[in-house]
Amino acid sequence: MRDDNVVLAKSFDFAVRIVRLYNYLTTAKSERVMSKQLLRCGTSIGANINEAQESISSKEFGAKIYIALKEARETEYWLRLLVASGIITPTEFASINADCEQILKLLTAITKTLRSKSAPSPK
Repeated sequence: MRDDNVVLAKSFDFAVRIVRLYNYLTTAKSERVMSKQLLRCGTSIGANINEAQESISSKEFGAKIYIALKEARETEYWLRLLVASGIITPTEFASINADCEQILKLLTAITKTLRSKSAPSPK
């Protein structure tokens, strides 16, 4: 992994936190359904960003980054549902959700930049 790629590094660290949260939810809380959904989308963010690094075109790069953004939004949803249903505490939620929000901001900025670069120039 490249150390200079902030979104790649943050998404990897976030995936590690998601795996740890999944382990906690399944062992300490006996929660399996929502935690499995969270594991899938929370680790998929970094996987898609990592795949984007080897894209053969800017269009493919943008598609992978957009998928990562969608996965981050889904992750945010499952985290909100876990705290709203009392499975995780507000403190636990605040900590991991702050990381999710940072990744969302980075991915949103990247997708906006990509869209502006691909928009047709005015005549």
